[in-house]
Amino acid sequence: MTSQLAVCAEMVFTDLPLLERIERIHGAGLAVEIWGWTDKDATALASTGAMFTSMTGYVTGDLITPEGSDELLRTAELSIPFAQSIGCPSLNLHGTGLGDGGIPVRPVEVVTGDMWLTAGRTLGRIAELGERHGITFVLENLNTEVDHPGTPFGRAADTLALVSAVGSPHLKMNLDLYHAQIGEGNLVELIRRSAPHLGEVQVADVPGRCEPGTGEVSWPFVARALVDAGYDGVIAMEAFASQSGTAGSDLAIERFRETFTIHPGPTDLP
Repeated sequence: MTSQLAVCAEMVFTDLPLLERIERIHGAGLAVEIWGWTDKDATALASTGAMFTSMTGYVTGDLITPEGSDELLRTAELSIPFAQSIGCPSLNLHGTGLGDGGIPVRPVEVVTGDMWLTAGRTLGRIAELGERHGITFVLENLNTEVDHPGTPFGRAADTLALVSAVGSPHLKMNLDLYHAQIGEGNLVELIRRSAPHLGEVQVADVPGRCEPGTGEVSWPFVARALVDAGYDGVIAMEAFASQSGTAGSDLAIERFRETFTIHPGPTDLP
């Protein structure tokens, strides 16, 4: 597989300071992802020599209200200089901001037609912002059953609809297969439908949100489906290590690498 493999530094080596986590991931030959940027030092991150593939691309705001959308655009633009300073080409978005424990800042029970229209207009503006600065924004699906109740546009089907409607190379999907397995399932068909619009794929096993191979998903089958769909972008492990300590994180990274290091070839997929 020619995809770039990355690991989220927020979720592994959690007994170490962030810079040491990044250095360990980089030392293992993988790229790095981070979440929010406002509490981080761009110069220190860049000095690690790591390749950064994704970070959160806004601070506050949402896709569901006019005022929230303006705020999301404002803070997305503020995020771009930080991303450029660490060489990060992809900025991650959600339907609304996430607070403590991943709970939406502005949860909703029903996404209305007006919210859909507002989201579409806002993402069009986001795509224009990305084009001006040579940045790609990616819209991530989040499960509402376990981790992020009340998140608007949480389903991968929703993010696919929005991204495809905008139709810009500067707005793509971040297909999080952990969230999709909980909320939708049918991962291989979801990959096939989403493939033309993918900017990133994230993985963690279900249940538990640990590394591939610790839960119910057949990750080698999923990896083959990504190859067959022609996807060659970033695949990131956004997962906790199933075993504690630095050795546990090292093991999680190696399991992830082994699962997604495959070569194109004949497939048994129908």
